[in-house]
Formats: sequence, C-alpha cells, structure tokens
Amino acid sequence: MRRANPARGPLALDLGLLLLRVAGGASMLVFHGWGKLTGGPDTWRRVGEAMGNLGLHAWPVVWGAAAAFAESLGALLVLVGLFTRPAAGLLAITMLVAALYHLNLPPASAGAGWQGASHALELLGVFLALALAGPGRFAIRR
Repeated sequence: MRRANPARGPLALDLGLLLLRVAGGASMLVFHGWGKLTGGPDTWRRVGEAMGNLGLHAWPVVWGAAAAFAESLGALLVLVGLFTRPAAGLLAITMLVAALYHLNLPPASAGAGWQGASHALELLGVFLALALAGPGRFAIRR
C-alpha cells in the first residue's frame, strides 16, 4: 500500500501560499511601503516620477502616493490574507512600473538595467502568483 505524500497535498499548498504571503507582504511593508508612506509629498513626487517611463508625466505626487499606499496597505492586506487577489494585483502593477523604471535608467546610473530591476521583477512574480492563486486556507478571508 502506498502512502500519500503530505508534501504534495492541499496542506502543503496552503502552507506554501501562507509563506509566500507573509514573506512577500512583510518585506514589502517594512522595506518599501512604510518609508514611502511616511515620506510625504516630496517622496511621493520622486516615486511618482517613475510613471514618466509610461508616458504619464502629470500628477507625480498622486502616482507616488498610490504606490506608497499599495506598498503599505496592500502589503498588509496580502500579509493577513484579506482581499489578497486585488491587493496582490495592485502590488504586481506597482512592481512592473518599478522594473520599467530601472530598465529605463541611463546605463551608467546606479540601479540601471536588468540587475537593478531584478528585485522588482522577483516581487512582481510573487505578487502575480498570489493574485492568480489567492491566499490559501490560512487567511482572514479568501
């Protein structure tokens, strides 16, 4: 008689999604979102200017504030598993914009190119996976 492998069952999947949510949400909130959120309008303007890579040069403070709220409130929602899919979707879009910012920097600039964009691309993958898969069983709300 063959035994079921618990590492391949639904529990393992739910634990994996929990780990992805906690690691991705906490790191985004602590290392990215909180500083942007508390930085105020000057920080928001600087962050929002990245939208110029998409041809959107108006309202950089608004775009920067949106990124700050996505990276803080959105990260908190992902972390606890509440409205995970829409929050992770917004975070994925934010990380796409961040990656495009790094890819469009002049080559001699610090953080330019694929190496500079790699962290944003990694987080894009994390949040895109959560937007598609959902929070798993260990969440406040699916």
